Amino acid sequence: MDMKKLIAITLACFAGTISSVLANDITGKVVSVIDGNTVEITSSTQEKHKVILVGIDCPEIGQQFGAEAKKFTEKILLNKDVTVSFTGKDRWGNQLAIVKIKGTRDARVDILKEGLAWTAEKNPDPDLDTYRSNAQEKGKGLWKEENPTPPWTYRRMQTMTEAKSG
Repeated sequence: MDMKKLIAITLACFAGTISSVLANDITGKVVSVIDGNTVEITSSTQEKHKVILVGIDCPEIGQQFGAEAKKFTEKILLNKDVTVSFTGKDRWGNQLAIVKIKGTRDARVDILKEGLAWTAEKNPDPDLDTYRSNAQEKGKGLWKEENPTPPWTYRRMQTMTEAKSG
């Protein structure tokens, strides 16, 4: 095989890899904030995406600091242009993503710095966990409480209550 063909094939493979990576990212605008770590985005192609910010978990709306987390997420994301990098789906089929404001500022970091989220219950990202522990050390947000209830514990308690009352 001559060098020109080899280069052409290599470039074609590289271009395919780049486009498949880029296909996982979209740009759009946050049109709704459902809770502290769940938002709806309308993409530049007018597709709606409901996404959960991967790696963090904010208090639920009915939980202490849940309303504050939602309000803060609205402040930093609502009507903002964002880049969304999809990372997969959770066990319920919800899209998980990293949402960056103006393509650079990670919304998850802002939420953690404000003390309005835990890092993921299982396999927390060490980089994100640093922001959470800094907020905890400073007593910011939900970390003002001595022993705040993580949202996964709150959801399990709600599920047990609903099962008994039904």
